[in-house]
Amino acid sequence: MPWTLAQIADRFDLTLQGDGDVVIHGLANLVEAGPDQLAFLFSPAYVQFLTDTKAGAVVIRPDTARDCPCPALLSDNPRLTWAVVATLFDESPAPDGEIHASAHIDPSARIGIDVTIAPNVVVGADVVIGDRVSIGAGTVLDTGVVIGEDTWVGPNATFYHHVEVGERCRLHAAVTIGAEGFGYEPGPNGLVPIPQIYGVRIGNDVDLGVGTTVDRGALNHTEIGDGSKLDNQVQVGHGTRIGQHTAISGCTAIAGTTRIGSFCLIGGAVGIIDNIEICDRVEITAMTLVSQSIMEPGRYSSGTGLMPSSSWKRAVAGIKRIDGLLKRVRRLETIDRDKGDDGSGAA
Repeated sequence: MPWTLAQIADRFDLTLQGDGDVVIHGLANLVEAGPDQLAFLFSPAYVQFLTDTKAGAVVIRPDTARDCPCPALLSDNPRLTWAVVATLFDESPAPDGEIHASAHIDPSARIGIDVTIAPNVVVGADVVIGDRVSIGAGTVLDTGVVIGEDTWVGPNATFYHHVEVGERCRLHAAVTIGAEGFGYEPGPNGLVPIPQIYGVRIGNDVDLGVGTTVDRGALNHTEIGDGSKLDNQVQVGHGTRIGQHTAISGCTAIAGTTRIGSFCLIGGAVGIIDNIEICDRVEITAMTLVSQSIMEPGRYSSGTGLMPSSSWKRAVAGIKRIDGLLKRVRRLETIDRDKGDDGSGAA
């Protein structure tokens, strides 16, 4: 559905600069946008692309608006404006409120109103599905699963027994919630599995990306707090607790019984060892190995930055020599102290 620039400005309380009758059919970036599309200038670093843009209009900060060659919507936070304006042009299929004939639903399950259940879904005993929930094709809900109102589940997701998911969550394709945590104890005849007798508790407004896995706990529930967002292929180990409004990027692996605070930002492919604590408002950059607790808010990194291969090889060779160099420094410091204490009274 097309929208005029004036309609968009009025709907999202934005200041209009220029012709409000410009008709917008979609969104695009500054370089590729056409005359019927709305573009966004997220940062002054990209202001050079503004001059030659063919966009019908641009969302821009007020302090940069004078440089805009076309109509504009003024916003103090163009990225947030992008998030809300994009909802006008989202063509994702809407749930139809129908239960497909091929779905298998246990008679003891309780299904709310306006629930969408796609083909080949399996709903086990004592499952509770709230109002307006949408369950994608091929998904399995095992015994005692609870899904809160207005939650959307993609295709081929798997919910093991006694998993609880809150309201307004978005759980994408192939998520697996409540599988056994990775716990074993050495015995006389090999590794003995530790029963994972607790479940998973996911709060309200939580998003889980494609293929993300959240294991059940052995001594406590695995928990994800309200508003937290996990990207694709994130592994959450057994008994881990994640606070509210924490964002975790793709391919991060979190070992069991880890405690992560609220309002944290964790980059892609981060590794977090077990039984440690990360406090609130911590930012961890991509590819970092978190090998100890973090008890002060701030930005943390590990590993080495990108460099030409030849320079990297020399740097690695230098790292191997650090231990020997430190030993030499300590010996020299000892010699210097001995010289200063030769019995002559010299300082």
